[in-house]
Amino acid sequence: MADPVKLEDIYDLFRVSQAEADRRAAEADRRLERLERIAANTSREVAGLTTRWGQFVENLVEPAVVRLFQERGIEGQETARRMTSKRPGAQMEIDIFAVDGDVAVAIEVKSRLSQPDIDDFLEKLGRFRLAFPHYADYQIYGAVAGIEIDAGCDLYAYRQGLFVIRQTGDTVAIANDAAFRPNAW
Repeated sequence: MADPVKLEDIYDLFRVSQAEADRRAAEADRRLERLERIAANTSREVAGLTTRWGQFVENLVEPAVVRLFQERGIEGQETARRMTSKRPGAQMEIDIFAVDGDVAVAIEVKSRLSQPDIDDFLEKLGRFRLAFPHYADYQIYGAVAGIEIDAGCDLYAYRQGLFVIRQTGDTVAIANDAAFRPNAW
């Protein structure tokens, strides 16, 4: 006949399994904390890379802006990068701004240009004079630039009256045809 199970033995088994469960839970917590640290570091690294990639694209576009718009009859005399307004209700940053007398072109630069980017930029252009009132008497055109442009976004931007600047080989070019007439904001 088998020995009867003692209550003390059951308690011992319960204590061992509870201790094992506690050990495993503590190990899982340590692993989760480590994964969270890795994810946070990765996010910071990706953000830094995105910023550097964006600066690279701006560095590619900005030197070509004067030449590109001269070909379209806009003689850019000055360019500025990262023009920022902190005015309430009109906070914004314009990536590249080119001025020719009383005509200017505000350019939004993206490594990958999407329709939401274009919509956001159109909204910015609508608030441009609030953000930069010293340009109130200027004729302001808009342009979007991208190394990679989502399918159909170039046509969408064109129809919105924006110049479209895209990568061509080792430089950039305006993609709009000769019939294009830009909107002024």
